[in-house]
Amino acid sequence: MIRQLFGALSALLLAGVLLGGCKTTEEPVDPPPTVVKPPVVTPTPPPKKPEAEPPTIGPDGNITLPGASEPLDAIFYFEYDQARLAPADIRVLAMHAQQLRDYRNFSVKLEGHCDERGTREYNLALGERRWQAVRRYLISAGVRSTQIEGTSFGEERPVDPGHDESAWAKNRRAVIVYNR
Repeated sequence: MIRQLFGALSALLLAGVLLGGCKTTEEPVDPPPTVVKPPVVTPTPPPKKPEAEPPTIGPDGNITLPGASEPLDAIFYFEYDQARLAPADIRVLAMHAQQLRDYRNFSVKLEGHCDERGTREYNLALGERRWQAVRRYLISAGVRSTQIEGTSFGEERPVDPGHDESAWAKNRRAVIVYNR
């Protein structure tokens, strides 16, 4: 009898363990864990630096930098029959390039000029090469090509009407004229 009682108790215990391990559908289901999102933080933009005073463009098309009393040099002289920029001109052209990069609404017209020696056609071509030399430098320094236009006047607009080396040296030039 004890054996039967012990067997029945074991069977009951085994059934309890088996049934206790299974969930019934009547038991409440735990809700999924709540995901807490961190608050959205928008970064504070850096403070704007005060805008520098823009350069001024004079009625003659020369540009004057803020704080300067004289306009920035805008005439670049060339050797006889040459269209190569002088090393001293590069520093000044770099300042022009900086202004044109900083103020994309500025644009310039480049003029190429020659002395009276040579044929009209040759001087127009040489004037073209001179203003193109300035243009190439400005573009290589980051100025947009759309900010630059140019023309050659050849020998048609001399600064000095003389017929000697001094006059000719003044007439062999490229000029930067800012558009208003």
